[in-house]
Amino acid sequence: MLNHKKFWCALWLIGIAMAFIGLVGNWDRYCEEWHYKKLYKDAANWAYFAEGGDNKPVDVFLIAPSVDTKDEFIMRLDDEETKQKFLGALNMERGIYEDNARLYAPYYSQGSLKVYDLNLTSDAEREKYLKIAYKDVKAAFIYYLKHENKGRPFILAGFSQGADMCLRLARDFLGCEKLNNKLIAIYAIGWPLDYEFVNKYNYIKPAVSSNDIGVAVTLECEAPDVKATDIYKADVKSYAINPLSWRVDEVKADKDLNLGACFTDYSGKINKEINNFCGAYLDLTRGVVKIPAEDVNKDEYKAYLRFLPEGFYHIYDYLFFYRNLQENVKVRINAYLNRERLKIN
Repeated sequence: MLNHKKFWCALWLIGIAMAFIGLVGNWDRYCEEWHYKKLYKDAANWAYFAEGGDNKPVDVFLIAPSVDTKDEFIMRLDDEETKQKFLGALNMERGIYEDNARLYAPYYSQGSLKVYDLNLTSDAEREKYLKIAYKDVKAAFIYYLKHENKGRPFILAGFSQGADMCLRLARDFLGCEKLNNKLIAIYAIGWPLDYEFVNKYNYIKPAVSSNDIGVAVTLECEAPDVKATDIYKADVKSYAINPLSWRVDEVKADKDLNLGACFTDYSGKINKEINNFCGAYLDLTRGVVKIPAEDVNKDEYKAYLRFLPEGFYHIYDYLFFYRNLQENVKVRINAYLNRERLKIN
């Protein structure tokens, strides 16, 4: 009789434990649902929301780079001062996309610049904070897909931390063939798309020409004498494409192909435009875009961030090739729309 009671007591405890485990799992799902249903239902949590109007044929889901310079690891969504910088950083690059697309850009609890200083954080610590940032980005993208996309073709776009977030979205969502077929391109500027990542998630395809679609366009530019950085490490090989020739070999593209470097401000205004600004060639050992020393003086275009070496032109990645990127967005959109018309016909 005693053993019988023990059996039922043990069974009851197991049941309680399993119910608790189920509750924890459901709680995680509940929290995720709350995140996208509540947080991003509020227009105040979007820097851009359906900006540009429904007459544009495609959408761009644009993710901001790191702007938080305060002594903290995560930007607070109630920090109006930093949110102004956040909006300004988006405005600086929106001109590349806005002529042809409706724009969506969420505010998110991004990792501050402090997160990227390896004197202060390890790779593991950095990832802890970036997972917090990604939770917001993922929630916003789910909200966009459920309530705004409605089958429209789209572009994922971001610079620096924003590019990292784009690749995380690609990893988690583009394995769905139906969604992947709606992707025009990923413009992940200033973040590595390394070989190991692509081998693991083989539905993410690196761009190899000017007009392929459903691909990731990645680039990072630097001076010829830069050998490694905290972002593009010496022992990691990444994919890249030349933004002047749209080739993936090491053939140099002359600066005559540069349609215009544009230096923008926080309003999005182009303060200075220089045609034929610089040439470019790929270094395939790491997957970076090299800028010929005779074209750009690294003392004039400084890295500015103390944890980045001089000659690492990270903050200029899209500015140096602004007009070429702008034209390429249009080319890929047209290639996608033409493909869809052929399907119908």
